[in-house]
Amino acid sequence: MHAPRFARRALALPLFSLGLIGLAAAPLHAQDESADAEPQWAFEESDIPVDPEYTFGVLENGMRYILRENKTPEGQALVRMRIGSGSLEETESELGLSHFLEHMAFNGSTNIPEGEMVKLLERKGLAFGADTNASTGFEAITYMLNLPRNDADLLDTSLMLMRETASEITIAEDAVDRERGVILAERRDRRNFAYKSLEDNLEFSSPGARYITRLPIGTLPVLENATAADMRALYERTYVPENTVLAIVGDYPVEVLEAAVKKHFASWSGPEAPPEPVTGPLDVSRKGETDIYTDPALSERVRVWRYQPWQDRKDTIAERQQGLERQVGYNIINRRLAALARGADAPFRSAGFGVGDVFEDGRQTSLVISSADGEWRKGLEAAALELRTALEFGFSQSEVNEQIARLRSSIEASARGADTRTHGALIGGALGLVANDRVPSTPQSALERFEAYANEITPESALAAVKRDSTALVEPLIRFEGRTAPTGGANGLRSAWRAAMAAPISAPDFSETAEFAYSDFGPAGEIVSDTIDERLGLRLIRFANGVRLNLKQTDIREDQVRYRLQLDGGQLLNTREDPLKTALVGSMPAGGLGEHSQDELTTILAGKRVGYSIGSGADVFVMNGSTAPKDLDLQMQLLAASLTDPGYRPEGEERYGRSIDNFFANLDATPGRALGNALGGILSSNDPRFSLQSKQACRERSFAKLRSDIGDRLAKGAIEIAVVGDIDEDAAIAAVASTLGALPQREAEFRQREAARIRSFTALRGQRVLAHTGEADQALIRMTWPTRDDSDLKEALQLGLLARVVRLKLTDQLREDLGQAYSPSASSSTSRIYKDYGTFNIAASVDLEQVEPTRAAIAAMLAGLRDEPLDEDTLSRARKPLLESYDNALKSLGGWMGLADRAQSENSRLQRFFDAPDIIKSFTGKDMQQAAIGFIYPDEAVEFVVVPQGSDAAKGAMRVRAQ
Repeated sequence: MHAPRFARRALALPLFSLGLIGLAAAPLHAQDESADAEPQWAFEESDIPVDPEYTFGVLENGMRYILRENKTPEGQALVRMRIGSGSLEETESELGLSHFLEHMAFNGSTNIPEGEMVKLLERKGLAFGADTNASTGFEAITYMLNLPRNDADLLDTSLMLMRETASEITIAEDAVDRERGVILAERRDRRNFAYKSLEDNLEFSSPGARYITRLPIGTLPVLENATAADMRALYERTYVPENTVLAIVGDYPVEVLEAAVKKHFASWSGPEAPPEPVTGPLDVSRKGETDIYTDPALSERVRVWRYQPWQDRKDTIAERQQGLERQVGYNIINRRLAALARGADAPFRSAGFGVGDVFEDGRQTSLVISSADGEWRKGLEAAALELRTALEFGFSQSEVNEQIARLRSSIEASARGADTRTHGALIGGALGLVANDRVPSTPQSALERFEAYANEITPESALAAVKRDSTALVEPLIRFEGRTAPTGGANGLRSAWRAAMAAPISAPDFSETAEFAYSDFGPAGEIVSDTIDERLGLRLIRFANGVRLNLKQTDIREDQVRYRLQLDGGQLLNTREDPLKTALVGSMPAGGLGEHSQDELTTILAGKRVGYSIGSGADVFVMNGSTAPKDLDLQMQLLAASLTDPGYRPEGEERYGRSIDNFFANLDATPGRALGNALGGILSSNDPRFSLQSKQACRERSFAKLRSDIGDRLAKGAIEIAVVGDIDEDAAIAAVASTLGALPQREAEFRQREAARIRSFTALRGQRVLAHTGEADQALIRMTWPTRDDSDLKEALQLGLLARVVRLKLTDQLREDLGQAYSPSASSSTSRIYKDYGTFNIAASVDLEQVEPTRAAIAAMLAGLRDEPLDEDTLSRARKPLLESYDNALKSLGGWMGLADRAQSENSRLQRFFDAPDIIKSFTGKDMQQAAIGFIYPDEAVEFVVVPQGSDAAKGAMRVRAQ
């Protein structure tokens, strides 16, 4: 039997690898094989013990499998099939065919007729796209099925389909021709300004390397002319048992999984796996070269780097110890760079330093700086000086302590929650072993080994680890990208770097860490109401000051707690006269608290699972996140402090201003951006609350104005907070009582603001043509109809189901039949906030030349929906995944939070959760026809056609610019 290929070290993008987390130490894992057998798994050559709950196996044909029974979430499972060849395997005449093959897997096989695989999955309750998917990379193609139920029939069907994909794809010539349009559409949609910059980056970084010509999307000459025979040759060479790993994690006994794997895959045969493809060459001695790439849509970024030879680092105890030291060192440097970005008059928007592999051809040490337009020199010099200072004068013990605390918190959390790790986390560990030779050990053993070594790390050892790992940035390669070329061009870039390298530096002044200043908010609040909602077991509490608390204890995820605080206000505060009133709310955390800057909070809270964020919802301000039971008190203190003493520091305003500049610089750089920035104004007849405001108006926002506008909401607005997860109810109540419950009196109810809830839909129907400045062949069509709000549950659900039906029809007609669109979409949005307001939307990205055929196809599809009742099969395919989502809603903390967050102020809406499944089941094909007739008649749509600027179709087009 041919020995499996262990993982190749992949290209690192953005080329940062900050070391390995999670130390491990134990004897070599033993397999039930002879001692001299060829190793099948990386852990067989490592002293790190693999998690014994995984089952590893190899069929006689050489196919490997990894299985694990897991109960989180209950009744579900994940199936992954990894073919160990991706675009690197392609010859010059096959560029893009690995990805093409991925698409062909859904277009007919020996036992599944063309076009039926996706429908079969939908009938089983799997929604195509989110639950049924595949991805192609440089080194692998991975097929993915997320099973919403754990019945035997669904497992059998899923593995049958994987087996069909493995060896039975028919690759019929006519099917290839039909799918070709979809492939070309995907390539067209992906080739935007960012993708073209990536191509230039790779060409400069690795000239002559094979991998830069193997981007998975392929080349037009091959994609336009590939035949079924071309594709079959690649298929038969790479889809072979020895090149395949099947991983299944979920709520099935391992014995059942193993029997199913053998049933479907034991009969598969094929040649040996192909040898590893060449990726390089990479000239690691390159230095002193410069690249400048400009595009009007690109924000400014400078990357500085040098190569060094690749190092073969096996995943061992010693390597993880060294990796931990490296990680601490790199994290300290990047922590200092982040502090500069957070400060007043920040020299750059962000910066990072690290080392990453370029496959097995080399390693690169990189410093990357993202700056405001025209400020590249300021950013480059500041980042370089900070890096030089760190490498010259080293680190402080307090910096090491901060990073150790962060790592310890993460590893401890993994250990405490080990028994309720999700299927996704566990299958990620399995695939990490296959793809990266990363041994998945138990979280508890990782914690034990971390504690055994963490105290050995000193400022000196962390600095030494970084210096051993990285290479000096002497005469580095420099690449600039941005909207305009840097002053002085290449010479300007290099002179700036030389100046930064020659500038004097001095030892930093290490300050002591302050204590958190917010622990006393007065006497704990008195509970005036404490009831149980028996339908869901929610505990509903009200404090004397008006704060509502909704609790749900669940052991779905051990050591995890989710919280969501909702404060009266939100976007309903915006007015026609002042439509940007809440625009700066999301920047408040950057302004810190009264006693601590954001950067100080980062240090003070190191090692604690707490956070501070705030955003504007439609009718509330929202603070949400996750924490640990042991940190719940601190999290509640932080929330209370953010309400009572926000910092409003100028650095928050500055960061907001830099984001505004970047946003307005590429308003219409892609069809989607052009549409998104014009949509609200057009649909609302230019209501300022929903329209893009000028750049000047945005820049005029200030924290002083925000304090005036929302200060009373922070001080007295109604509050409802939900806490769900692994909680002790009494402890959670005490944490809220001593913080939020101790605040001065709040308003008793959320304000309705009836006048602000009026939102009109334009009376002007028909077509609007918008122009974008992106690629010359890209166009976008969107049709929007007015509907109603969600007060009528049945109507809202009917429209939601209709959107799923339309999405299926669009996929069949635009993607499969016409090959005109890669990812058509349909959605229904019935508002909870705005009275009698809702929209139904259809969208498709298409080639400019296909705009009119696509419009005609959409019209024909809609006419078909209105002309006769929907067939039962399509209705079932749309409905089944929706029902599965209800069945599985309460198997995650997010699902519980969706019900608990307004369980007091909107208690009557909880019943909708219980009523919805039966209503959805009651809908008939006739109901779908009636919904289509009532809401999506073509003449009532506002239609957007977004076309390239300068094209004939763009003549007279509206522009999005708002200066």
